Amino acid sequence: MWSEVISTRGRYALRLMIDLAEHSDEGFIPLKDIAKRQDISKKYLEQIIPLLNRSGLLQTSRGFGGGYRLIKPAKDYTVFEILNTTEGNMAPVACLESGKNTCPRRNECATLPVWQGLQNVIFEYLSGITLQDVINSQKDKSGNFYNI
Repeated sequence: MWSEVISTRGRYALRLMIDLAEHSDEGFIPLKDIAKRQDISKKYLEQIIPLLNRSGLLQTSRGFGGGYRLIKPAKDYTVFEILNTTEGNMAPVACLESGKNTCPRRNECATLPVWQGLQNVIFEYLSGITLQDVINSQKDKSGNFYNI
């Protein structure tokens, strides 16, 4: 059984992005505020922020009144986009991690279609959920609830 498919870094990045989406009308949000609301170490969040920044998911403002905010509306961020940024790759097996499968057994591998199917399911599912969907489901507390 998989003990941890998504790392703490990925889960915390998603919580950070949801927090920013929920407070998007407040301008730039200081990291200490997110850390407090999410009960996550500020130091840990400081390690996640550069990944999200380099990928163009956040806007940064330094100095007084500085902090972080989303560049796009919450409806334009998918859970896949965020997790893929922080996890590095969402492939279920090593042979699918790069764009080209270079495994010497790829042509006769009986299990390759299984892993490709799983990768497709992961991509389709997580690409179909936006930050706005997560926020809405949390507010509704009914229907398709995404537990993070």
